[in-house]
Amino acid sequence: MPSSNFSPDSLPNLAGRVYLVTGGNAGIGKSTVIALASKGATVYLGARSEAKATTTIQEIKVQLPSAHILFLPLDLSSFQSVVSAAKKLRSDETSLHGLVNNAGIMGTNYLSHWLLTFHLLPLLQSTAAKSPKDAVRVVNVTSDGHARFAPKDGIVFSDISLEKESPMTRYGQSKLANILHTKQLHYAFGPGASNPICVAAVHPGHIDTNLNKQATGAAPGSVLRTITPIMRCLGILDDEAKGAWSSLFAVASDEFGAKDSGAYVVPYAKIGTPSPAAQDEDLARRLWEWSREQFNGKGLLEIQQ
Repeated sequence: MPSSNFSPDSLPNLAGRVYLVTGGNAGIGKSTVIALASKGATVYLGARSEAKATTTIQEIKVQLPSAHILFLPLDLSSFQSVVSAAKKLRSDETSLHGLVNNAGIMGTNYLSHWLLTFHLLPLLQSTAAKSPKDAVRVVNVTSDGHARFAPKDGIVFSDISLEKESPMTRYGQSKLANILHTKQLHYAFGPGASNPICVAAVHPGHIDTNLNKQATGAAPGSVLRTITPIMRCLGILDDEAKGAWSSLFAVASDEFGAKDSGAYVVPYAKIGTPSPAAQDEDLARRLWEWSREQFNGKGLLEIQQ
């Protein structure tokens, strides 16, 4: 089992490597960008607002003047924007060593990241073909809420929006979907496949982010506005920088490799055990097929050069 003593300081020199972090202008995503850039990586910050992203990059460069951080226009609420962002990145770069997927509800948290990953798979695989073993990674940020709040049947395909259910149930389902996505990526594109990539689903911990100020971990705001002050008073919440540790371990550490691909990583940099539903291979496969169906016939699965 990987050491729980991991810290970003132990990351290798990442000069020459390229990463994309979605939601990188705040919270855990920003901390992930900072850590990767501090090790010499080229980091694309995927965000909707160029103004906010530019401000974030300028703030980071005060701390890290030589940081190579680039803005990638990416509105996760628009599937067309997701496709365009992936196309731009494939055009601008010949390599992509790591993708860290962060975001909110079922559409932006799961489906948009499914689509983004789908369109970046050719670049990830071509990078794997010319890189050291296990160097190319995909990380999906999830939550332990997948085990506590998801529907008992896992994914409710007959009513995927769960409009009659509580916000926490919808949250749990979306976080479960992140792990199932990771599992299917591992089965289809992980070690043993041609030009394999390593993948992980990461629970960052209970983190005191800016999102927590409104709400933690992208869970429904109304609930978090109630429980976050309590968690803060009890000292349960960790800081934003530490919330990035498990993602950094999975996406760039030499300690993580083929033996860990497909894993559920928990605080901090340890391999955990997700819920039984999250380990269901048939459910992972069915969700992948359902996801493809959402885009079939809409021109969104055509990968254009």
